[in-house]
Amino acid sequence: MKVNAKSDHKLLPKSTTKVAAKGDAKGKKVNKAWLHDHINDPYVKQARKEGYRARAAFKLKEMDETLGLVKPGDCVVDLGSTPGAWSQYVRRKLSPTGAAAGALNGRIIALDLLPMEPIEGVSFIQGDFREPDVLEKLEQALRSEQGAVKVDLVISDMAPNLSGIESVDAARIAHLVELAVEFAQSRMKPDGSLVVKLFHGSGYDDLVKLFQASFKVVKRMKPKASRSNSSETFLVGKSLKNVT
Repeated sequence: MKVNAKSDHKLLPKSTTKVAAKGDAKGKKVNKAWLHDHINDPYVKQARKEGYRARAAFKLKEMDETLGLVKPGDCVVDLGSTPGAWSQYVRRKLSPTGAAAGALNGRIIALDLLPMEPIEGVSFIQGDFREPDVLEKLEQALRSEQGAVKVDLVISDMAPNLSGIESVDAARIAHLVELAVEFAQSRMKPDGSLVVKLFHGSGYDDLVKLFQASFKVVKRMKPKASRSNSSETFLVGKSLKNVT
């Protein structure tokens, strides 16, 4: 899993790395079982039916319907956007008719380390969110003839490459969440919202405390589309604290 890539990167799984004979056989059984569950997943089927690139769209949909995150006229930044399901959902929400093409009442800027197939009305930047030059490109995209545009909503499905070493993985996850919070504090409207993905485990409580120190309202979310056997969860922060 790449930094800025989604856990639901495609509707079909990536190939797995081969290991020793016994491990390989076991891995094939696990992968086959995962593939069977994936193909029969109702959210995967619904994503195909509705034209979404990944089942992850329904995670954002549930959070939005619960908390009212996406509003007409919003400027939205999608971090870790590839393959584009979250941007697709936002694009439809910002359409006066809910369409995947045509008129758009708002702005969407998406960013990911991996390439993303174009989505009508979505500006895409390919690069690593951790790099200053990529952040500068994002800043430039937010500028208009009237000057810098403040963001209404930041959605982040960024996730790092996981090493399997809990302390290392926790630090990588925390770093991405901290960067998203810093970006929101500098570029978001005072009444804006930030959505981030994280995982239960080492460092989780510290990230919750970071959100509580940064936002007036903090919600912990586990959407139904997030697999029950996954430690994946989401934090939503609404209305920045200590705005000057």
